[in-house]
Amino acid sequence: MNRKELEKIKQKALQEHIPIIMDDTLAVMKKYLAETKPKRMLEIGTAVGYSAICFTEMLSDEGIIDTIEREEERVKQARENIKKVGVEDKIIIYEGDAVDILPTLNEKYDAVFIDAAKGKYPFFLKEALRMIKPNGIIFADNILYKGYVLSDYNKHKQRTAVRNLREYLKEVSENPNLETEILEVGDGLAISRKVKI
Repeated sequence: MNRKELEKIKQKALQEHIPIIMDDTLAVMKKYLAETKPKRMLEIGTAVGYSAICFTEMLSDEGIIDTIEREEERVKQARENIKKVGVEDKIIIYEGDAVDILPTLNEKYDAVFIDAAKGKYPFFLKEALRMIKPNGIIFADNILYKGYVLSDYNKHKQRTAVRNLREYLKEVSENPNLETEILEVGDGLAISRKVKI
């Protein structure tokens, strides 16, 4: 992996205000992924490919990441970035809306990373649960959304996102097949492990 290129990708994204995974969130996820060495991972929300590139280091030797992105320009950038870093054999990009693409996937995943439209998190969870293997982990980034989710925030602008993130947290907390912890790293990270039944 070309780390110099990876650092350039990170800096460019930060300069252009493209949302990429925060360092502390990445550090926590890397710890979990290093323990489990996923063979197959799903990422919902590629952006410019930065997080997927970072995750390739944690995969098993033959590991693959499937990642979904709907914005054409971002897909183009992600493909270029993945090539620059030299991990194109590890990452498959699905171009289109995750709402349309997810129901067509029938892989079984060791890990799922949700980092896309906040208003769709409950739908992403439903699809992730359908495809996650026993002992697999579902990560959901930005789950506390600037602190709004656990406060009495109710402004119109973000109301749908906040309501759906709250619904996501309720579902992962009450699902008997999941063990969930919510960490206050980055903008909040929910980590749900599917327990064997």
